[in-house]
Amino acid sequence: MKEDNNFVSRVKRYSKVTTSLTSLATQFAGKKYLNFDLSDQKYAAQITEILGNLKGPLMKVAQLSATIPDLLPEEYARKLAELQSNAPPMSWVFVKRRMKAELGENWEDQFLSFDREASFAASLGQVHKATMPNKENVACKLQYPDMASAVEADLGQLKIIFKIYSSYNKSIQIKEIYKEIEARLKEELDYRLEYKHLKVFNFIHQKNEYIKIPKVYEKISTNRLLVMQYLEGKKLIEYKNAPQKLRNDLAKKLFMTWYYPFYKYGIIHGDPHLGNYSVDKKNNINLFDFGCVRIFPATFVKGVIDLYFALKQKDNSKIKKAYEAWGFKDIDNKLMTVLNKWALFLYDPILKNEVRRIQDSDSGIYGAKIAGEVHRELKKYGGVKPPREFVFMDRAAVGLGSIFIHLKAEINWYKLFHALIKDFSVQNVESNQKKALKSAGI
Repeated sequence: MKEDNNFVSRVKRYSKVTTSLTSLATQFAGKKYLNFDLSDQKYAAQITEILGNLKGPLMKVAQLSATIPDLLPEEYARKLAELQSNAPPMSWVFVKRRMKAELGENWEDQFLSFDREASFAASLGQVHKATMPNKENVACKLQYPDMASAVEADLGQLKIIFKIYSSYNKSIQIKEIYKEIEARLKEELDYRLEYKHLKVFNFIHQKNEYIKIPKVYEKISTNRLLVMQYLEGKKLIEYKNAPQKLRNDLAKKLFMTWYYPFYKYGIIHGDPHLGNYSVDKKNNINLFDFGCVRIFPATFVKGVIDLYFALKQKDNSKIKKAYEAWGFKDIDNKLMTVLNKWALFLYDPILKNEVRRIQDSDSGIYGAKIAGEVHRELKKYGGVKPPREFVFMDRAAVGLGSIFIHLKAEINWYKLFHALIKDFSVQNVESNQKKALKSAGI
């Protein structure tokens, strides 16, 4: 049964989203004009519930918004971050209908057993544990109904929201941010593309024993159903009070899991939050959800490394060239000073050869304080146009940092970073990337 991006579905979505956004808009207007205290937890919980039940792209954007400084009150950012692992699931009636649409009338014959309750629910789909006839356990990632229509409808609403936001906050031009979110969301709808992403990461990490990536059961996977090996493991949050040595070991493995593909292949897993990792019995990392993957040109990776050394050397001409390699334009000394404040924060853990935590404070979202300061300075400066490449790179760094804070990891980040970039060259990254993408048919 084909699900088109159809007009009727979009109209229904517009109606549902508009009703919900009216509620949100009323509350935000209250904050701005009537001085209501929107940091109150009851408002944050209410808005989280509204967006959670909407599912789809707006919920995904809400999660992204939690990392944009000064866009939402702190309590909202905290609550919205919870949606990443605690979204309301579809009912069993919906699940049966969706499975029938993907595998036919007798879909249950494909499995020995199929859990009625979702083990994980997110913005665009949910996961059910099942057992194959050969008794292998699998995770069935099932897309919610009418998501193609929801994406189109929600992106239209998001464009309006961004225009409103830009009208009173001139610090950042968010046109490119919108384009990047649009591209990544549309990619996430295609589970066959996610299957290819899984193959890419299996190729990249084929010699790295510290990470486990699920294999895919291609014969019973479709564009909207991905059947994968079920990887047993405990949630990362359960290791918050584990011995320091174990927490440090897990943090090192997470660092390598994410940064090894970037510095060696120019590829990132674009959704690093607690819900996308678990730890197996051997304390290795299970990595999930490959819908959001970003592929960078090797010159961008070089720009990230060049900026590090330029900041270390305090060489303004090299710093400017590095920002230009990232995609920033029209950089003068004033803008460079503001951007450096944020860059020095991101690079701070790897600037000194010492054992340390990722940041001094355990409280708040990673980088929230410094990001807020930078945002306020950008307001004074005027409109800045962040390059598309920066959006998920920045989000990923913040997401990983938040995990390292949870673990209270104490590591020599400098040594980890320098070990990764030791043999870096643009040619090597280009060659590695080509091989990885070819292995997956991309």
